[in-house]
Amino acid sequence: MRRVLFAAVFCIAALAVEIDEYQVKAAFLYNFAKFVHWPEHAFVNPTDPIQICVFGHNPFGASLEQTVAGKEFAGRKFVVRSIAEPPEACKCHIVFVSAAEKKRSAALVAAVQSASVLTVGEWPGFAAQGGVINFKLEDGAVHFEVNLEAARQKDLEISSKLLGVSRVIKP
Repeated sequence: MRRVLFAAVFCIAALAVEIDEYQVKAAFLYNFAKFVHWPEHAFVNPTDPIQICVFGHNPFGASLEQTVAGKEFAGRKFVVRSIAEPPEACKCHIVFVSAAEKKRSAALVAAVQSASVLTVGEWPGFAAQGGVINFKLEDGAVHFEVNLEAARQKDLEISSKLLGVSRVIKP
């Protein structure tokens, strides 16, 4: 009986840590929009929403939608949507790629190579392989690294404020 109780408590605690991690990552995705400048051609008109897309597996549950609900930046609302195939990412401004999609990430990075899409991953090597931002868990906190060359290729300008709290990597 104690083993079952311990297992149940452990599973609940593990789930709570996972939810907290993705709530933090959702907040980062929202805030990245404030510190990244997209070229004018990334939007059709000045009131187009900022589209945050989740490629494949969605580890956020409802937390990403809840994070951006009712919020605006520079007169643009936020829209969250799921995408299943790499070419769909070209219509997004921010694309999150979970570790569960690691095998398909190269196809996604290639699909948006010439598009102004901020790609964000969460496993070692994502930024070095052409992703723009990569989340890293260190000491129980979410950190991130930035591939400036990938950002430049996509015509994305990343604020020095964001770079000041990130680790800049070379591909």
